[in-house]
Amino acid sequence: MKKKSSLVFFILICVATAFLLVASFVQFNYYPGGDAWKYDGFVYSIKLGLDLKGGIYAVYEADTDEVPEDTRMNGTVQQLTSLLGGKGYSEATVVREGTRRIRVEVPDVDDPEEVFDIIGNPAELEFMVSSDGQSDDYSIFGEGLTGNGAGDYITDAYVGQDPESLDPVVVIRFNSEGQQLFGDATAEHVGQYIRIYNVQGDTRTLISNARINEEIRGAATISGNFTLEEAQTLADQIMSGTFQVPLTLIESSVVDPTLGDNALMAGLIGGAIAFLLIMVFMCAFYRMMGMVACITMLAYMGLMFLFLATLPWVQLSLPGIAGIILSIGMMVDGNVIIYERIKDEFRNGKSLLAAYHAGFKKATAAILDSNITTIFAALMLLIFGSGTISGFGLTLLIGLILSIFSSLVLTRGLLKWTINIWGQNPKLYALKRRAGFNEADEVQYVPKQRKPKAAKKAKAVAAVATAGDMDSDLAPSDESEEPTVAPKRAIDEDDFDKIFGDGGDTHEND
Repeated sequence: MKKKSSLVFFILICVATAFLLVASFVQFNYYPGGDAWKYDGFVYSIKLGLDLKGGIYAVYEADTDEVPEDTRMNGTVQQLTSLLGGKGYSEATVVREGTRRIRVEVPDVDDPEEVFDIIGNPAELEFMVSSDGQSDDYSIFGEGLTGNGAGDYITDAYVGQDPESLDPVVVIRFNSEGQQLFGDATAEHVGQYIRIYNVQGDTRTLISNARINEEIRGAATISGNFTLEEAQTLADQIMSGTFQVPLTLIESSVVDPTLGDNALMAGLIGGAIAFLLIMVFMCAFYRMMGMVACITMLAYMGLMFLFLATLPWVQLSLPGIAGIILSIGMMVDGNVIIYERIKDEFRNGKSLLAAYHAGFKKATAAILDSNITTIFAALMLLIFGSGTISGFGLTLLIGLILSIFSSLVLTRGLLKWTINIWGQNPKLYALKRRAGFNEADEVQYVPKQRKPKAAKKAKAVAAVATAGDMDSDLAPSDESEEPTVAPKRAIDEDDFDKIFGDGGDTHEND
């Protein structure tokens, strides 16, 4: 029965591992009811970083004398992310570097100049009231809270559609304070104009000159026979001036996709070769235990692909691949520690099953210590690092968690089932006794068998009955009868010698 159930569990783990690997690499099209649906395996769904996929990156620095507040820097990061996402760059990454810098990475870009047109020169906005549409009278929003003018009051700008003409329009939404200021200005100057400027340093560029047709309370709509592309450009220009911190571009570059493809291919080939060499070594050195380690490694890789593809904050880069390979080494190291402990226990006289239990028990603490300390290091990289350093820490952290699970759970279960299925022949597991070992002279470890509850209860009842009989035997038959006491006698010299020895005297009597 034990062999049959072990075989069922072993097959289930192997089938689940095979399913994970197939789901990681397969691609196919599915047509349910005529609608096409494409499935991409986990490997193809992993988000690749700039160094693997190619694209552009830009580094901005806060253009202020004082260190900006965290809330404003974080708000600027969110605004940049929203701006790029609205333009279709959903894989763009915007992260802070230190206290004053923001790094923007946009992978897989066909036209880098288009992205630089959006984020290459973050600007400030000015909304000016003009009586004739030619000259500026005064600013609606003044200097703003941070010197960014209207950008402090705008929450969103996007392309909409005029319900009557169906032409593209630009919709601007304000916060509560901005709605009040903008509504008061439009109520007082109906028939006049609002001129919107994009300000970069000392350069002021007019991007819109719209007539005020009525009082506006709420969202403002700018119309003007725009094409869809012109409306989107205007919306992007307005959004680029809403950053809570003024930014200056200090570094930018374009990464060739060919370079990323070559780096990815080199990393994959190196990882595959290392993986195969490890599998060959484990099978050659540990035989059946090595086969169990290979199945565990394949399951580990399937789970790794699954997590890399499904976790939304993972973006794989070259340092990330290094983190995965390092975690594979930690997982294999855990298996080696376990197997060497098993070999030591068997070498010193324990049976195979006893060596299995003792090996895992003694190796668990060492495996947990090494992995947990490395997890702390990965967390530090993830929390305090940025860019590729943070990516390395994240993939290493995922790999270490899977490594602990694989070594202490999967390997343990698979090896136990393997012993139950294929028996306890030491040669199958590359186990040997120590030199000069004699089976007859060794005290074998016999696991303590658990007794059924019914047997324990019967034994307890019997013990109570025996105790009662002993009490009845010790009780006097007659109340007047007194217990007999043995007469005392003096301790003679022979008794002293029996208890303490003869004292080691060696002299002779005269």
